[in-house]
Amino acid sequence: MLQQLRETIASVISNAKAYDVPGLCRRLGLADGTEEEAFKSKFRYAHKRVVELNVEAAIKCARELATEDDDYSLVELLAKVDELSDPVITTITRRRLMGLFKNKPLATEIKEIEFIRAIWPIAQMPAPIQGGGYTLEDDIYRHTIENDDLSQDELLEHLGLLTCSRAQLSKFLEAVTSPEFQEEEVQSQFASKINELLLKDGYTLQQIGVISGSPHYKVQKCSSGAPADQEITKSLAAFEPDQIQPRWEAALTSRSTDPERAITLARTLLEDVCKWILHEAGEMWAEHDDLPALYKKLAKVLKLAPDDHTEQIFKQILGSCQSIVESLGSLRNKLGDAHSIGPKRVKPHARHAELAVNLAGAMATFLISTWNERQKKM
Repeated sequence: MLQQLRETIASVISNAKAYDVPGLCRRLGLADGTEEEAFKSKFRYAHKRVVELNVEAAIKCARELATEDDDYSLVELLAKVDELSDPVITTITRRRLMGLFKNKPLATEIKEIEFIRAIWPIAQMPAPIQGGGYTLEDDIYRHTIENDDLSQDELLEHLGLLTCSRAQLSKFLEAVTSPEFQEEEVQSQFASKINELLLKDGYTLQQIGVISGSPHYKVQKCSSGAPADQEITKSLAAFEPDQIQPRWEAALTSRSTDPERAITLARTLLEDVCKWILHEAGEMWAEHDDLPALYKKLAKVLKLAPDDHTEQIFKQILGSCQSIVESLGSLRNKLGDAHSIGPKRVKPHARHAELAVNLAGAMATFLISTWNERQKKM
């Protein structure tokens, strides 16, 4: 990457006028030289000075240069440097993401070429096959508008989706699920499938707000406050990725920033899981049923009531599970944000929210695993 960084810096510098190159190099802290040397070869002038830079100096130089020239290749390389310590979104996941758009338009609210222009500077990017001074925009126009001989996979590969920085990939995924570019129904379908794939690499496409009544998403790293968090996330996403898993992610995110909301979400998460399993089991539940009532019905279906077992240790553990569920319901009523706090109500701290969310996540995973095992025996 260091060699690539040096080459890219020299290439971007060489885009300047020959008489400006010495001054630009001086501003970047590189060795001085003459205009005559720069006129012979701008790239060699710059490369001769950049090749001496170590990693730290090269990154610093690149950042300085990026403030003067937002060249896409330079910005991308710096993004990749910044992402070195983070989990990668693998080529396997990227190919699967590309597969979601096979024979489907990237945007339904605007023309596809306009959508692409909003994400990539294709007018400045070179065509995949060099020659004739063609840009990537020329190439896309020729093969998607003048002729229809470029598959969606090939188009996304030309745009660099397999090799681009995580920041650029995230920009694309956030745009392709944005109400600005996508019909709400399509937006929801893409968001669910994208999220399911990203979770495998430790990321999530999380709803962070609403724009004109439609959800607004952002790619974020999965919370990693405890080793169990990601396992619970994967379990919930596999069970129900559209409603339950996003609620879990919201609860994780809120643990330290909004404990009251996190506590409410923890209780609601368990309610969701109970209702979904009861529904799949063909059992009825009433809208007014609270969490303890729902769990009591589900415990009968899954044979989790203490009376269903003879071993004292199992009776004790399952009795404790029932107590946890009842306590989470009470905790939400007392400390959550579903009711007015009043003048004297105790305000929860992050540790209270962490306890509630972790307990809810563990119980939800246990209920889902038990249900899955019951289904295998049917």
